[in-house]
Amino acid sequence: MKTITRSNPSATRPHVLRRVAAEFVGTGLLVTVVVGSGIAAQRLSPGDVGLQLLENSVATALGLTVLILMLGPVSGAHFNPVVSLADWLAGRREGAGLPLRDVAPYLAAQVLGGAAGTLLAGVMFDAAPALSGHDRATGGHLVGELVATAGLVLLVFALARAGNGSVTAAAVGAYIGAAYWFTSSTSFANPAVTIARMFTDTFAGIAPASVAPFILAQLVGGALGLAMLLVFYPTAARTAGDVVVPTQPETTS
Repeated sequence: MKTITRSNPSATRPHVLRRVAAEFVGTGLLVTVVVGSGIAAQRLSPGDVGLQLLENSVATALGLTVLILMLGPVSGAHFNPVVSLADWLAGRREGAGLPLRDVAPYLAAQVLGGAAGTLLAGVMFDAAPALSGHDRATGGHLVGELVATAGLVLLVFALARAGNGSVTAAAVGAYIGAAYWFTSSTSFANPAVTIARMFTDTFAGIAPASVAPFILAQLVGGALGLAMLLVFYPTAARTAGDVVVPTQPETTS
């Protein structure tokens, strides 16, 4: 096998259709894990919300780690519009981040994939799609989303400097699992996942009226995380193309 090398870093990325498909499937399966494990937790541990949250958070942390390892070499395993936007912003001057032309396809794939994941979880558990009645947009919850998203963005970009996908996958999974517990919002930290969870009136659901405030808090948190990154690691933009994990270059035989 011979690796294709070009002066343009973006030329070594897999074709955009492959990357977008990976983002669709990865985000969809992530939401399936979140919603499906939430439904299972409700049914297996009725009346014990703490145990339900434990079951949901462990499944999400493990599932996210596996998905990053499985699809990261194709698309970078963003699975999150905030991460994709931050990747473009951080790397645009260095030519190392997500190209502007790929931002919209990534975001569309993540949102549509997330919605498909909710539907898939509902089919598996015989739970009909329904708008959630779970209001979450309190002041504390929004601060929780800001903190969770800022920490996530800082984490993935800081770890991209090391270029070790296995470590990053484990760290991101561990962070999200922990953030289920140390944030009041249970760490959505992802606009695509937030939108998708609107369509299930189960443990993981979020009421439509809470979605826009959550997304706003996530975007502010993403900007804060990126600002902290540039303070702590001024040269981090050079490795923006390796977020969340490095993609594998295209090869020819």
